[in-house]
Amino acid sequence: MMQTTTPTQTHLPQVQEPRNDGMPLDLSWVRSVQANTSAIERRAVTLPGRRSVKKDHQAAWLCKAISLMDLTTLSGDDTEGRVRRLCAKARQPVRADLLQTLGMEGLTTGAICVYHDMVPTAVDALRGTSIPVAAVSTGFPAGLSPFHLRIAEIGESVAAGAEEIDIVITRRHVLQGNWQALYDEMAEMRRTCGTAHVKAILATGELGSLRNVARASLVCMMAGADFIKTSTGKESVNATLPVTLTMIRAIRDYYMRTGLRVGYKPAGGISKAKDALVYLSMIKDELGDRWLQPDLFRFGASSLLGDIERQLEHHVTGGYSAGWRHAIG
Repeated sequence: MMQTTTPTQTHLPQVQEPRNDGMPLDLSWVRSVQANTSAIERRAVTLPGRRSVKKDHQAAWLCKAISLMDLTTLSGDDTEGRVRRLCAKARQPVRADLLQTLGMEGLTTGAICVYHDMVPTAVDALRGTSIPVAAVSTGFPAGLSPFHLRIAEIGESVAAGAEEIDIVITRRHVLQGNWQALYDEMAEMRRTCGTAHVKAILATGELGSLRNVARASLVCMMAGADFIKTSTGKESVNATLPVTLTMIRAIRDYYMRTGLRVGYKPAGGISKAKDALVYLSMIKDELGDRWLQPDLFRFGASSLLGDIERQLEHHVTGGYSAGWRHAIG
């Protein structure tokens, strides 16, 4: 019987990291941050060709990608039935016979991500598992509703059982260089989340430059973000390799100065298994194995799971199946 194990799964203990409690806003540090766009873009172009994993190793990395996935539905036509089907997919993301052959029984996704009004449905559907429910909040995706309503929305989602809150920042604070306003906003949202972990969505495609992305990443971490996330998935430009390189290097710098690990979540635009492998190898190279765990890295994706399942079936059977045979929900 073919057996494979998830990369680093048997080598790293599941350590509970101390939460990022943040630090006072250090404007001198923020203003000193630069981003050499041409150098970052040149480096990003080389990334897909730097690593190549095949056969059992590739299958193991793809199983790892599933364990790091926030399976997501954020559509205006979401129904309770759709969310329950998505939760069933989170519990059993790949056909049981394939997982048995791979020696990966019990594999689940990292979380389920839904709108606030679907949180109770998702919590109920996932009862008895350790899969957390994440709720998008604070006027997602634009983040332009009155501030007190955004704060109230966080409280409602936490009360409904969400263990993770994906908030959106006010983009104009970044575009105007108003770092104090961004820090204060993020800090208040972090306090309102209580014990729920908070992912700060930067909407990087709307921030104008990689320097703005780097500085916004740092300010959100200073204010206590547990994760920084690229995008809502609703912008015209979502996760990209240059943006990812910029954000994870900000995470590395923050860790080197504070000793606190902050998570990273690329979201939107990652739909192919081969792309997931590139992101995972980049995280391993830039941040190390500890970040290849669900408490520090997530993919914000759904269509990605279908392609990974097809690749795993090909690995086991030698044949590719049609995409429609791997429905998400």
